[in-house]
Amino acid sequence: MASKGGGGNHDDGNKVFKTSSTSSLKIQRGDITMWSLNGTSDAIVNTANEKLLGGAAGPELREACYTVPEVRLGIRCPKGEARITPAFQLPVSHVIHTVGPFYDNENHPEVTLRNAYRNCIKLAKENNIDYIAFPAISCGTYCYPLEEAAAIAISTVMESDGDFKEVHFVLLEDDVFNAWLEKANGLL
Repeated sequence: MASKGGGGNHDDGNKVFKTSSTSSLKIQRGDITMWSLNGTSDAIVNTANEKLLGGAAGPELREACYTVPEVRLGIRCPKGEARITPAFQLPVSHVIHTVGPFYDNENHPEVTLRNAYRNCIKLAKENNIDYIAFPAISCGTYCYPLEEAAAIAISTVMESDGDFKEVHFVLLEDDVFNAWLEKANGLL
C-alpha cells in the first residue's frame, strides 16, 4: 500500500490512514478474536508456535491445525512462515497462523519478523482476502521491542501496495497500541 498523504482520521475510535485510493490501514484497540468485517473475505492472524498446537478458539480450529502437515518432526509452521485454516467458530472466514521470532534468541530477528508479515500477506492474497487483521507479532512473551516491531509491521504491510481493502492492527494493550500509532503517524 503506497502512502497517499499521511495523517490519520478517527473512525469510531480507530485511527484510520488512507494508503491508496482503494486501501486503508486501521489501528485499533481490541481483542483480535472478536474482530470481523464481513465473514467471507476477512482473516485474522494468529501468533502461533511452530507445532501449531494450543489455542482456545474451539475444537474444530485446533483439529484443523493438527492436519497441517509437519515439515520437520514436530514442526508444522517454521518461524517466519505462515499457514491458513478456516476460522470455524471465529467471526471471520480464515485464520492465518504465523510464528514470529523470540527477540533475544535469534541473530537477525528483524528478518524473521518481516518474513512472518510478508508470508501472512502472501497467503491472504492467494486466498482472496480483502480485509486482514494483525496482532503485534512477537511482542509480549516473545519480547520484541515495541518500537522496532511496529516499524517492521507497518513498513512491511505498506509493501502490499493496495492489495487489500483494509489492513487492521488490532492491539489489546495500550502500550502496544500507542507504539503502533506513533510509528504509523511517523511513516504515513
